[in-house]
Amino acid sequence: MTGFLASVATLDEMALARAAGADIVDLKNPAEGALGAWALADLRAAVALWRGWGEDAPLLSATIGDRPMVPETVRAAADAVAETGVPLVKLGVFRGGDAGACFEALRPLGRRVKLIAVFFADQGVDRDLVEHAASAGFHGAMIDTADKAAGGLRRHIHTPALGRFVREAKALGLLTGLAGSLRLADVDDLAELGPDYLGFRGALCDGGRTGAFSTEAAQSLRAALNAKRAA
Repeated sequence: MTGFLASVATLDEMALARAAGADIVDLKNPAEGALGAWALADLRAAVALWRGWGEDAPLLSATIGDRPMVPETVRAAADAVAETGVPLVKLGVFRGGDAGACFEALRPLGRRVKLIAVFFADQGVDRDLVEHAASAGFHGAMIDTADKAAGGLRRHIHTPALGRFVREAKALGLLTGLAGSLRLADVDDLAELGPDYLGFRGALCDGGRTGAFSTEAAQSLRAALNAKRAA
């Protein structure tokens, strides 16, 4: 039962994603990088809007920005996002630095919020680090792409390897997700792998990932995932 994650850049897009049936509304600023962060004041406004949606609201996640793998830097950014009330906090596992030390620095925070480690297909996915994230108390792990100009997810990792990631991460008790310039045509093959969700941004917009959110595109993706559920 693969869900639909919609990355949104504004409060108005939040409402559109909800109306289109997103399972996770993901707060991300695409103009600021692969995992560009919203301003903290905007995150607080988003949390207030989300809480007003009531019990049938989709899940809410937010990124901490494209941060170097320095424990103090990552911990401070994640703390700041968590303090706004966002329940799912996503952080990128970028090349360089000490990702393992970052995971350990975030261990206490993982007892208060659900942390999601985002690995990058175009930078290599270290299976040992996936295990480390699980042991450090992370809630989930996903694969995305860092360089959005370098092609989509399956240009960097073949479908069987993505399936292995999903199986191994699930065996560790992690929520799993796949993203990275995914399109409507990717839904059938990737949903077959059984991730908990597929993430979209560029496919939801007219004119690329920094373009205008398209309700029609979001509804098409929702319908495609519903069809896989019913199959």
